Amino acid sequence: MSATSTLNVRVARKRIEASDICSFELVVQDGAPLPAFEPGSHIDVHLPAGITRQYSLCNDPAEAHRYLIAVLKDPASRGGSRALHDTVHEGDVLSIGAPRNHFALTQDARRHLLLAGGIGVTPLLCMAEQLAATGRAFEMHYCARSRERTAFVERIRTSAFAARVHFHFGDGAADERLEIERLLASAEEGAHLYVCGPGGFMDAVLNAARALGWPAHRLHYEFFAAQAASTSGDASFQVRLARSAKVVTVPADRTVAEALADEGVDVPVSCGQGICGTCLTRVLDGEPDHRDLYLSPDEQARNDQFTPCCSRAKSRMLVLDLYL
Repeated sequence: MSATSTLNVRVARKRIEASDICSFELVVQDGAPLPAFEPGSHIDVHLPAGITRQYSLCNDPAEAHRYLIAVLKDPASRGGSRALHDTVHEGDVLSIGAPRNHFALTQDARRHLLLAGGIGVTPLLCMAEQLAATGRAFEMHYCARSRERTAFVERIRTSAFAARVHFHFGDGAADERLEIERLLASAEEGAHLYVCGPGGFMDAVLNAARALGWPAHRLHYEFFAAQAASTSGDASFQVRLARSAKVVTVPADRTVAEALADEGVDVPVSCGQGICGTCLTRVLDGEPDHRDLYLSPDEQARNDQFTPCCSRAKSRMLVLDLYL
């Protein structure tokens, strides 16, 4: 199965895991094994009305017969989580993409520190399964607003790695809440940090880690959604396709990907928010206005690639490694 191909799967089981959280067990209709995946991987799920959303796989990577995803019904849903919760049922057939991994475990790390916020537990749970199975050192902290909104509690508590997982509930006792700075300051030298969850939670963790001097190569993260960026100051600019010299104007109210599509230049786009990296494009000249959550700050500072689904330009022109 190639990175761009799709596969039809059947919803073998839909289960309520916590308040507003459902899991979906996906299997191939003829019972054949699914493509292998690694911890941190996600799949594209194609939904009605042309909606495509990315969901992390949260089952044991050793399982070849199924994929398991868990979805929070977001009140501010752009259509994806609402469709899965309200219109997808057991027995339904969905089209999915091959697993992709932009949030991989570092194989030579001495220790792994996993920090999950809410539904951000999904890729980290998969990581914990493999780390435990391979005997590697790790510690996991799972933060949620309340016990009722915490998915997979029993699965974790009955697992072989239960003693390594610490729960922190927002409505619990003050001394049970996660002290981010204290935890990161006391982490073992050489530990790698993995964090996933709501934007505010992730910003708090990553900002604290950077303030404490954690190097970028030991910080690993995956955002689920981007906050809406202000577009009030956006202006038009141009992009030049280096391999054909064609110049395309990007209006203030259009994205680069949209403007290129209007001219017949197909840039693959999936999330449309600069999260998944599907549309990542090389920049040969000019200064991008990075609005993605996929590239690290160091990668953004190099200005040699950007995400045309959401990012724009600070310079009057960007020269892209594309052609018509």
